[in-house]
Amino acid sequence: MDPLSLGRAAVEQRAWEQACTHLVAADDQGALQDAEDLLRLGLSAHLTRKDEVAEVAWERAYEAFADRGDVLAAARCAFWLGLVLLLAHGADARGGGWLARAQRALEEGAPQECAERGYLLLPAGLRALDRGDPAGAHHAFAEATTAGRRFRDADLATLGCLGQGQALIRGGAAARGLAHLDEAMVAVQAGRVSPVASGIVYCAVVLACQEVLDLRRAQQWTAALTGWCDAQPGLIPFRGQCLVHRAELAQWRGDWAEAVAEAERACHWLSDPPDLAAGTAYYRLAELHRVRGEQAAGEAAFQQAVVLGHDPQPGLALLRLAQGRTQTAVASIRCALDRPAAGVVDGVRAPRSRAELLAAGVEILLAAGDTGAAGAACLELDGIARTVGTSAMRATAARARGAVSLAEGRYAAALGDLSDALARWSALVAPYEAARTRVLVGHALRGLGDEDTAAMELTTARRVFETVGAGPDLERLGAPPPAAGLTPRELDVVRLVAEGCTNREIAARLVISDKTVARHLHNVFTKLALPNRSAATAYAYEHHLV
Repeated sequence: MDPLSLGRAAVEQRAWEQACTHLVAADDQGALQDAEDLLRLGLSAHLTRKDEVAEVAWERAYEAFADRGDVLAAARCAFWLGLVLLLAHGADARGGGWLARAQRALEEGAPQECAERGYLLLPAGLRALDRGDPAGAHHAFAEATTAGRRFRDADLATLGCLGQGQALIRGGAAARGLAHLDEAMVAVQAGRVSPVASGIVYCAVVLACQEVLDLRRAQQWTAALTGWCDAQPGLIPFRGQCLVHRAELAQWRGDWAEAVAEAERACHWLSDPPDLAAGTAYYRLAELHRVRGEQAAGEAAFQQAVVLGHDPQPGLALLRLAQGRTQTAVASIRCALDRPAAGVVDGVRAPRSRAELLAAGVEILLAAGDTGAAGAACLELDGIARTVGTSAMRATAARARGAVSLAEGRYAAALGDLSDALARWSALVAPYEAARTRVLVGHALRGLGDEDTAAMELTTARRVFETVGAGPDLERLGAPPPAAGLTPRELDVVRLVAEGCTNREIAARLVISDKTVARHLHNVFTKLALPNRSAATAYAYEHHLV
């Protein structure tokens, strides 16, 4: 079979590397003259990150459409080239030039009513988002969606729906926005949307879910994105962003070894060739190093994130706090909180970014003893949590409130907020966040005089920190008390279990009933977060109780 036929067949199979190779060979033979074949070459080259080949092929396709008088196809070709240059490469001038060319083509010979005019509403919506005008963006995207549905253009309708969701989220209507994102994903998963549009939707939807800390949706759509990438041999764009999302979700669920591996893969994937999302990958890797106590590696990764254009805060300020440089951490977080970010209107453009800064600010300011400033940050964080409404965002705000109340000695109020946060983190299966909250719960319980339950909470937190590898948190927690809140009689029972005694033998030795022994053992297992007698024996020897 000739290279052109092989290339066309590979495109149908979404085998992009093979498609690009065959179509380039066909072009070398002079067989690539048809505009549609040039579009195929541009698509396969773009999806395998052969950017120069893709741009030249799309430009030739545009000229071929224009030469045969197909204004609508030429305008559509110019639109996609402009959008790819803007979104994938950050080439604002060239991307804007191609979008202007698409506009001119439509003005010179297109009907007043056509889907192609709807496509040009999409960059208008993106510009409105960038300048902090979610209402204007929503209007443009809604018109694009209407045009897509009128002309039965799945790409246009789906991208418009995606844009509406993004605009609603940034305008403070997270629930309605997420519903639009789900609708866009349904169209993508039904196979009605082109590969480039599908990739844009997948990545934008997952990013939006993470922006409002909707962890369940992020998990679901990241798994779908992974499957979509894996089903297309040779696909390069979108895969790196997928690895970043997977790294963060693995971190949330406490699998930090996998998170580091995914983040390192993302850094490599997005750096060769360079991608706009590379800074995000390095920031995620830096954060993993920070929570694991790998300070030098974290410092290097934060530096690389900065080189690639990613803001290192609040992670860098928290690293300084862990290094004992509290005043440096305070100065860094204050600068980050006071610095206006482009396109932010009342903190709703990027709610998670602002929330993370505020939560870190509360932690750092409390460490510096400035409860007043921490309380002010808490109030703003509460407002974001109420607006966004997701469980993880509410848990973040509740923990911050509890930490401030704890620092002020209001232990009952602290316990209420911290218990709410703990319940939310536990329901989201975010063990590290739950463990950090348990530490604060333990301190609140101690303040209220409940040493027994406090010891149980701190012991449970310690075991999570040990499991995930959270060295700095273990260090802050200090050495475990040998008895870990056990009563004298419970200590007696543990020692006898470690000697290999049965419940009946323990009852005889201590002159108590079998039922009482069983109750003491249940309390021991609960307080020490142990699963069975063997674990209790190991604990007894490890802590020199025998």
